[in-house]
Amino acid sequence: MAVKRPQDMARAWQEALNRGDLEELVALYEPNATLIPQPGRTVTGPGIREALGPFLATKPRISLRSTNIIECDGIALIYGAWTMQGTGPDGQPVEMQGQSTEVLRRQADGTWRYLIDDPYSVREA
Repeated sequence: MAVKRPQDMARAWQEALNRGDLEELVALYEPNATLIPQPGRTVTGPGIREALGPFLATKPRISLRSTNIIECDGIALIYGAWTMQGTGPDGQPVEMQGQSTEVLRRQADGTWRYLIDDPYSVREA
């Protein structure tokens, strides 16, 4: 799904993840984008596919919402909140929640893609 407006990114990511569609998730990122797949770990470019693949194996269900969007000159800064349920490596149910900070950039064709995606940007010190 091509994202035409920054406010549509949360829905696009949520729908792709909940379907387990790795190709659609990866397509939401610029080729050299950066993702923080877990606190303290950063991946870039092809590492995004490598990080999201095993994550999808947990069959996660996520609910995302953008809480604030600031847009300027083809760049959008998005603050969001999420909750997720899945299955841990031990087969037990896992529930997580967090707050995210994302940077999107408008592409030459007018669509938007992730440049930076940090779903764990707000953490306890």
